[in-house]
Amino acid sequence: MSVADIGALKSVKRLQVQRFRANTVARDDLVARDDVVATEEPLEIRLAWTRPDGRRSQQSISITMRTPGHDGELAAGFLLTEGIIAGAAEIEAIGPCGPPAANGLINVVRVDLAAGVEVDLARLERHFYTSSSCGVCGKASLEAVAVQGRYDLQGAVLPVSAETLGGLPERLRALQSIFETTGGLHASGLFDSTGQVHVSREDVGRHNALDKLIGQALLKDELPLDNYGVVVSGRASFELMQKAMMAGIPMMAAVGAPSSLAVEFAEEFGMTLVGFLKAERFNVYSRPDRIR
Repeated sequence: MSVADIGALKSVKRLQVQRFRANTVARDDLVARDDVVATEEPLEIRLAWTRPDGRRSQQSISITMRTPGHDGELAAGFLLTEGIIAGAAEIEAIGPCGPPAANGLINVVRVDLAAGVEVDLARLERHFYTSSSCGVCGKASLEAVAVQGRYDLQGAVLPVSAETLGGLPERLRALQSIFETTGGLHASGLFDSTGQVHVSREDVGRHNALDKLIGQALLKDELPLDNYGVVVSGRASFELMQKAMMAGIPMMAAVGAPSSLAVEFAEEFGMTLVGFLKAERFNVYSRPDRIR
């Protein structure tokens, strides 16, 4: 399998701002300063595969607003967590597609599937429908994900101490190099039972950060990730829980709040869900037996 690092890493953009200060009256008194913001650019994910009759097909399946960098991982993680592929062996190659944009970024990535891999695009459409919250109840969403799930997390063992969990936000923050510069990115980190964060990813979209994290493990053929938990810098949503479950991750620890459907999801699939994670306190919404 050939995996290209899609484009140069242009995760931040420098610009000049007018900085207002208290008691400033005249506009001439305003101070111009350089500032750095997180880059947000569209990424189109295209899928190429061989039909049963031998013809090669290609179709655009997603456009997402992301922070450039690790685009190949993002595409791979997206395909896995949306149920289009089951593992690394189904990917033949990932690479940039088309010419660079005016700013030099390549905003299209193509994933070529291995010969013999069948593609069910209707599955992708069904998932988008059930996760859109447009007239679909939570029960229907859970049932739709249950059909796609590959790993049984009910019996997964990941003993973590409360003290270890409390130290995760600081460890994740130490790895957020772009956030430290811009203050504008979400992060996801993969941690073990000792609290070591083995790898992290940042993005303007919290779902993209998790897809990148899962994608890097997928491309190294490390799934399922049942010996790890994931810590996220924001809130825990249904979508994040679904992505973690598709990668076989039994525990999610969120610095922010969980949604009601995220809690239902954790209970349904045997995942440990931690919310409002701080050094000295946190809430456990499902499967507290994994926390010592």
